[in-house]
Amino acid sequence: MTATAPAAEATVRKSSPGAARGPRRRTGRLRRVGLPYLLLLPALLLELLVHLVPMVIGIVMSFKELTQFYIRDWSTAPWAGLDNYSVSVDFDAPVGQALLHSFLVTVAFTVLSVSLCWLIGTAAAVFMQDTFRGRGLLRALFLVPYALPVYAAVITWVFMFQHDNGLVNHVLHDQLGLTDKPSFWLIGDNSFVALLTVSVWKGWPFAFLIVMAGLQNIPRELYEAAALDGAGMVQQLRRITLPSLRPVNQVLVLVLFLWTFNDFNTPYVLFGKSAPEAADLISVHIYQASFVTWNFGAGSAMSVLLLLFLLVVTGVYLALTSRGRRTAQ
Repeated sequence: MTATAPAAEATVRKSSPGAARGPRRRTGRLRRVGLPYLLLLPALLLELLVHLVPMVIGIVMSFKELTQFYIRDWSTAPWAGLDNYSVSVDFDAPVGQALLHSFLVTVAFTVLSVSLCWLIGTAAAVFMQDTFRGRGLLRALFLVPYALPVYAAVITWVFMFQHDNGLVNHVLHDQLGLTDKPSFWLIGDNSFVALLTVSVWKGWPFAFLIVMAGLQNIPRELYEAAALDGAGMVQQLRRITLPSLRPVNQVLVLVLFLWTFNDFNTPYVLFGKSAPEAADLISVHIYQASFVTWNFGAGSAMSVLLLLFLLVVTGVYLALTSRGRRTAQ
């Protein structure tokens, strides 16, 4: 009896190879699951290094009295506490008044730019749903402003907005006679119109691309059934197209808002280091406060305030849109 026990145990082991392969299977499964994360680890570390480290350094700088006297070794700058923040939000003082004016200009510019980009992009995308000759070429032409590099696109508009020999004044004044005299587009109150024009021209193709992709997911049977019921184009747009595009539009509006509110390249290339008062966006204002007046502590505090504002607006927007989706369901 005792002699046959080891033989029986060996037979059981041979007959159940799954028991021996169990740890190997678990190890292989862990490797398959963990391999993608392991491959993503270098990119994640670089992203944290590029974004998180400068953000932390900027927050630390906002609590320091960092001026041109401490540029060589900014860590030796004395601590200012909340002085930079109190100066920035003191709207009775010149610095606070200038920041508030820049903030209001940026809000007005962002609302108008995002609204026009969404409106033009949606209209173009709906128009492009119908099949006609040359649609592919027209789609490609619509995407040219978005595909062009920012510097090349904006510098072209700089030449077009020139007072004496610009194309805009040539068309509006010389050919159409809509103005009494050539206008200054890059200075004065007209600078806001010029900045808005360039921003919309550069941004609406992105809205067009996103909305056009969203329209591909709407079944054509819905439009055919609505047409049989006597619904016109406007009713189809209100009852089918816009409700179906609501998730796409929610993301699109948020992305356009963040891009437009933080836009620095367009006003900087269009106006240079010193933007006119009517087009003093907050991104250029913070640049001037940091690199023109050499007060990096105040500029960092303004950047942190801008970050907090965008985080609050984004959080409120996401909360409202998610609540709207739950209510609709």
